[in-house]
Amino acid sequence: MVNNKDNENRIIGRCVGENKLGNFEFISKQMPKLGEYITLNYDNRTVLGVIDSMVRGSVSLNADIYDPKTVEKIREIEGDDFYIKATVRILGDINDKLKIPRTPPIPGTPVFAASEDILKKIFASEKSLKIGNLLSMENVEVNIDINKMVSRHLAILAMTGAGKSNTVSVIIDGILKNNGAILVFDMHGEYIHTEFLNGEVNLIKPVINPLYMSYYEIKALANIPSSAYIQERFFRESYNEAIKLTKEGKINSRDFLDAISAILNQWYNADDDSNPNEKFRGQNLKTAEKTKIIDVLNKVEDLKSKYSSLLDTNAGNIISKIELAKANVVDLSVADERSADVIVSHVLRNTLQNRKDFIHKKPEGFYNKHLKFPLFTIIEEAHILAPNSRNTNSKLWISRIAREGRKFGLGLCLVSQSPKNLDSDALSQVNNMILLRLVEPSDQRHVQSASENLSEDFLSQLPSLNVGEAIVLGMMVKIPTLVQIDEFKGRTVGGDLDILNEWNKHYDDEKKEIIRQKKEYDDFLGDF
Repeated sequence: MVNNKDNENRIIGRCVGENKLGNFEFISKQMPKLGEYITLNYDNRTVLGVIDSMVRGSVSLNADIYDPKTVEKIREIEGDDFYIKATVRILGDINDKLKIPRTPPIPGTPVFAASEDILKKIFASEKSLKIGNLLSMENVEVNIDINKMVSRHLAILAMTGAGKSNTVSVIIDGILKNNGAILVFDMHGEYIHTEFLNGEVNLIKPVINPLYMSYYEIKALANIPSSAYIQERFFRESYNEAIKLTKEGKINSRDFLDAISAILNQWYNADDDSNPNEKFRGQNLKTAEKTKIIDVLNKVEDLKSKYSSLLDTNAGNIISKIELAKANVVDLSVADERSADVIVSHVLRNTLQNRKDFIHKKPEGFYNKHLKFPLFTIIEEAHILAPNSRNTNSKLWISRIAREGRKFGLGLCLVSQSPKNLDSDALSQVNNMILLRLVEPSDQRHVQSASENLSEDFLSQLPSLNVGEAIVLGMMVKIPTLVQIDEFKGRTVGGDLDILNEWNKHYDDEKKEIIRQKKEYDDFLGDF
């Protein structure tokens, strides 16, 4: 048991009332801090708790007095004689792995402010990265367990401007310091030029070889809905035929999309009895069906026109470009929402399959290369790729990895400024959260419904957090806590623009250009 004799002057109150196993109240004459940690000794235990709420009151000035003059007179007599009642949530026995005691505190038990040494011991962790310092005691570092963060997944949620990007950068740099592998889907190009202190950025262009794509991925790019079953049939058959011919070496892989068009044209122009596809031979394709072939041809041409820069039959497997001890950044700022969904789902599907193949020691092949090391994937704007209101390809694979990834060394980090629009199933699979400022009640409730660790008291603090302040909770920390997130020390680009500076800069440039043109015109006239 911790000896508090040296801390007698740090007694901040005493337990009162009927105490419970999980929480108790204490009375104090001092003003403690919300979120401050306390200790108390009873039943041969030293128990840690955190102050969840406080009220300040007066025995004399109760709510039954309705005359302001009476209040004034009592105030003059009483002076500063008031009390503070605080509610404490019990976090556990410090000497028994923070297990909740089986007995409640004894009324009258002294309550101590937790010492710096105790808190440093609790927040120290092996195989960890430093995320920041305690808000209530800035000398105490808060470290998060990397293994539990990766294997149990993480969500970083906050309103715009609250410090999400800084938090992500701190985590990436901490993982790089431990030679980890990170994959970032960068929706706005925030990280492509970031200079981390502990590793380099490996920029991965969002280019996919169609031969590595699934039928459903390329169908999404071609914008063929599942409800258009005739179009889907022709596209699927032509896609499978092109794959078959490519694998047999009968067409060059660089002509894959052109081969699909050629196959569709053959079907359209051939006589029924000589159709090169046995499935359509002798079926007397109707004019309406041939019209559907034209529709599919138009969509294939549109696919080549819109996404030719994202599809390259000479490109290798995008998974093979992921490097260890580097921040692997996929720049999605050049992609629209549909292609971003296809790229993310393609990469997630392959990382899961390739990790499974590696763990199960399956042989490598032309189309499947092993991912030989664990991977932590950070998904920016996760509410766009895994929305709560509709289905996407990315949403499917995000949920799959959230459920299965732990067994294969795949971790997810979902980053969002709109939690209410983020898929509730994916969010419920995340066992760790870093919550910066959230003001909208709908965002708060959506997060609370997905996390059993987020108490009502912590929830109430979300709107009042300052920039860079966060609630950190989950398996990666021993206890939920309020943290001042470290400021990222590397070099970043992006952030909010200085609007006034931009206006003035462009105004000055235009003014200089007008002066230059006038001088040029005057010089021209002077020649005559």
